[in-house]
This record gives sequence, structure tokens and C-alpha cells, in this order.
Amino acid sequence: MGNFLTVDKDSLQFLQGSIEEYPDGIVLPVDKPYRWTSADVVRKVKFIAQKHFHKKNLKVGHAGTLDPLATGVLLVCIGKATKQAETLQAEQKEYIAQIELGATTPCFDMEKEIDCTYPFEHITREMVEEAVSGFIGEQDQIPPVFSAKLIDGTRAYEMARAGEEVVMKPARITIYEMEIVEFSLPRLVLRIKCSKGTYIRSIARDMGKALGSGGYLSGLVRTQSGGFHVGKALDMDDMEKIMKR
Repeated sequence: MGNFLTVDKDSLQFLQGSIEEYPDGIVLPVDKPYRWTSADVVRKVKFIAQKHFHKKNLKVGHAGTLDPLATGVLLVCIGKATKQAETLQAEQKEYIAQIELGATTPCFDMEKEIDCTYPFEHITREMVEEAVSGFIGEQDQIPPVFSAKLIDGTRAYEMARAGEEVVMKPARITIYEMEIVEFSLPRLVLRIKCSKGTYIRSIARDMGKALGSGGYLSGLVRTQSGGFHVGKALDMDDMEKIMKR
């Protein structure tokens, strides 16, 4: 991996006025705001960086998409650091996931209305602990239909929104750690450490099924991406500060 500059809460500093000062580029761990898309964050950072560095064709990208309803660590790469995006994206991720049991939605989160309800009063903590142990390890996971997965060159969510039948192929993922943070029916909060490509929305759906009920994701924070932690991630105001001349 290149020697790119990392700027976070612990190393908040003004950036120089020329991108050439950073031959390996810059990586900014950003705490993505709620309801912002990952692309929204990239556009905002790119707008600020282009003005600061006086460079219209400046490359800016991210390493690992976060859904609009999620918050937490999104790695934004500037300049030559964009070449490291794939490597950064391959690192382990950690999440705090809030799951509502007893119901499902078509997209497995709160982007769409509840479509089915199920009994959940029978669920005990012991049942959840047993289910959690069954999720640990390498496995095949079915991604959500409303996802950015490509099917014959078209995004799955585009086909789903057009009313087309979408068949999702399983993807190989690994759950390294999963533990109960809170159990208060119908709410279940889990800490999950997983591999690249894991859909936490799918875990919410599968957890509901494993407990003889339904489940959807009602809250998500990415607390870690590789060695980057949300506690040190920059907010959008910090973007202005570090690029203010």
C-alpha cells in the first residue's frame, strides 16, 4: 500500500495548496451523514478539494459503499490514493446493527414500508445467542434485491424498481465476530465484524428467519473499516477546516 497521507480527528491539519505536495494522495476517513449517499460525500469532498487545490480534473473516490440510512466510516481517497481504493475496500469492517424483529420490508431496511409482520414474543435471549453462533464463519449470502449488485450490466435495484423479476446469486462472505449489544424485543442490536461484500441488511433478514420471525435493519453504523475507526473520522465541517487557506 502506498504512503498516502491520512487526515483524521487525531491528526487534523491544513492541507497544502497543491496536490503535488502529496505524491501518494490523501485518504480521509469520513463519518458519513445520515441519508447522504456515498456518492454525495464524494461529490462534496471533490467540490471542496478542486477549489482548494485549483485542479479541475482531481480524482476523488471512496472505498466501500455505505447505504444512505447508514452512518459511520467512509474512506474518501484523493489523488493517487484512489489507486488504493480496492485494497482499502478489501479490509475487514465492523458494524453496530439495529434490527427490528417481527416484520420485514422489501429492501431489508427502512427505505421501504413494512410488507409483512410476524410473531416475535416467543424469541428469547438464549435463542438469539444460539442463532448468533450459527452466523460465525465463511458462508454464502444472498444480497438484497434492492442493492447495487450488477446483473448483466444493470444494477439490481434498477431492475427491482422497474418491476422486473430479479434473481440474486449468492456471494461468499465471512462473519468473523458477532455479539449481542442489546436485546429488548422487538429490538436487537448486534456488533458484527465481517469481510468485504457483506450485506448487513441481509443479516437482518436472515436473523429474523433464524428466530422463526421476520427482521429488518432499522439502524446501522460502520464503526471500523480496516484500521480506521469512527471515533477519529472527520465530519463534513472538518472538510472545510482542513482545506481552508
